[in-house]
Amino acid sequence: MNKQDFKKLTDSRIVCLDGATGTNLTLRGMPKGVSTEAWVLDHPDVLVQLQEEFVDAGADILYAPTFGANRKVLSGFGLSDKLEEMNKRLLGLSLDVAKGRVLVAGDMSPTGLVPDSAGGDASYERIFEIYSEQAEILYHAGADLMAVETMMSADETAIALDAISSVCDLPVLCSFSVYADGKCFFDGNIFDAAAILQEMGAAAVGMNCSNGPDQMESLVQNLVKNSSIPIIAKPNAGLPQIDEKGNAIYSLGPEAFVNHMKVLVDAGARLVGGCCGTEPEHIRLLKRMIEEQS
Repeated sequence: MNKQDFKKLTDSRIVCLDGATGTNLTLRGMPKGVSTEAWVLDHPDVLVQLQEEFVDAGADILYAPTFGANRKVLSGFGLSDKLEEMNKRLLGLSLDVAKGRVLVAGDMSPTGLVPDSAGGDASYERIFEIYSEQAEILYHAGADLMAVETMMSADETAIALDAISSVCDLPVLCSFSVYADGKCFFDGNIFDAAAILQEMGAAAVGMNCSNGPDQMESLVQNLVKNSSIPIIAKPNAGLPQIDEKGNAIYSLGPEAFVNHMKVLVDAGARLVGGCCGTEPEHIRLLKRMIEEQS
């Protein structure tokens, strides 16, 4: 997919993104503390079933399970030598599910490095290399578009977009995890970042994770007011509560989640889905609401 086709898609209708990967895999047996990407490759049927359910629910875009499959994150599990193989196989799982029915985004995460103008391990060049390396693999393996999500640094996100753009001309979705006032967790704020990323060629910008949909209305309104590219809203199913076993319990069931998401759609969000705590039923009802809005 090229940027022009993506613009036509988002101009023509509201796009439904998928729901959570990590929290759903945990519910389906993935233990804590493991590499999600390695676990998926050891249990591909679990991921395939989950993504089939998202497609059946009405998702237009699947996020491939490549979120932490960059060299920096994989090195923490002793897996950096398997980077290319893992990205190809992980993306392949989602492409096999999609079968051309929906789009598949090559998904990328923060590196964990805070950009440092003084150089060293967190230099622009180092972070650029990490993102461009993964982007090149995903591009050549057949990703329809790219997503850089749960970003906590405006500077790192700009480097990621720069790196991906050096590899390919696919649309890039950039979404941040932010405080309720729009401040990024590490540096900058989403409003200034959105303006910069738009000028750099991002296809869409917005938020995922961090907050529930009930805390995103003013953020979406301000982004829509000041942006000429589509706005993403992919929140958690509310703020989590930790139970006695240390598990995160999300407060918003499918109906309550979608009631809040309708407010975000009315505020102008054009790409909507769910992050932590959102299951296929959340996406099913979200898709129904989108269709009723059309």
